[in-house]
Amino acid sequence: MAKYFDVHPENPQPRTIRKVVDIVRADGLIVYPTDSCFALGCRPGNQDGVDRIRSIRALDDRHHFTLVCQDFAQLGQLVHINNAVFRAIKASTPGSYTFILPATREVPRRLQHPKKKTVGVRIPDHATTQALLAELGEPLLSSTLLLPDEEEPLTQGWEIKERLDHAVDAVIDSGDCGTRPTTVIDFSQDEAEVVRHGAGDPARFE
Repeated sequence: MAKYFDVHPENPQPRTIRKVVDIVRADGLIVYPTDSCFALGCRPGNQDGVDRIRSIRALDDRHHFTLVCQDFAQLGQLVHINNAVFRAIKASTPGSYTFILPATREVPRRLQHPKKKTVGVRIPDHATTQALLAELGEPLLSSTLLLPDEEEPLTQGWEIKERLDHAVDAVIDSGDCGTRPTTVIDFSQDEAEVVRHGAGDPARFE
């Protein structure tokens, strides 16, 4: 049964954040709010967590997972970025964007796209997410909480708790965080390609 945590949207309670992070460090799988919609998250080294995300979302091995980072320094350890791409991403973070880039050796091969050797990265603009990442001290491996055969992500913490009670270890609710997933920009070929229109304004990349 999943634990349910009610977190203040602007000033997340440190004690509650620590409890959630303890679950993540114990290789738990959590549902947490972001600046676009709710997401599933676990430690990057948690293979069971990755398998559970695939099962919940019915994903194949070509799915791009996202490494959610606290800041640009953390992001820069995970992907290769040239100067032009650096400036474009820096100007758009934190925000509701996911960037697909060539992965560095820091990223386990099983988390990379099997052919392209790329990974998704992002820096969210959300107080609860930032508090979780600061306490955890490493990225969260994440995927949008969009269930199979459903067009819209789940938006209510209590409903997520009811529907995924035996599939996840914790649900963190800090109020409405929208229904639109991130805008996805593929920089793997250096030129920006908008592969999904979402919550972030894609105009600067088109």
